[in-house]
Amino acid sequence: MADDLDDFDRSILDIVQRDCQMKAEAIGHTVGLSASAVQRRLKRMREQGIIKAEIAVVDRRVTGNPMTFITGMEIERDNYDALAKFRAWVDRQDHIQQVYYVTGAVDIIAVVTARDVGQYDELMAQLMSQNPQIKRMHTNVVLKDLKLGMMVPVQS
Repeated sequence: MADDLDDFDRSILDIVQRDCQMKAEAIGHTVGLSASAVQRRLKRMREQGIIKAEIAVVDRRVTGNPMTFITGMEIERDNYDALAKFRAWVDRQDHIQQVYYVTGAVDIIAVVTARDVGQYDELMAQLMSQNPQIKRMHTNVVLKDLKLGMMVPVQS
């Protein structure tokens, strides 16, 4: 897919990652294309799944979920069926924002937001009871956000 992107596509992706509400006319002016050409390229990149979503980044503090937890989890063994079940479960949990299957000391890392430690503990108790393949968890409490973002560098 990366080979399908030309310099115009890369420039457009860089812009919409910073501000997905920027109008096609302004993007076109910046990259040297017409608004309709920008719109066609954006449509194609959405259809191809290059652009996965266009979202608003919300301040957790104003939502009543100011705490962030980084949770490392160990699974009993590399069990892909259990991993699929776990993935389906976390997809239904809005407080679990990101989940990564990783190498190293733990198998899964999750980013979780919650109102407080009590709510986090309740969610993790549900996770453990409904996903018995998770045998151990390691939790880090985020003290301060130093950088937040989902920006992916778009290189030629």
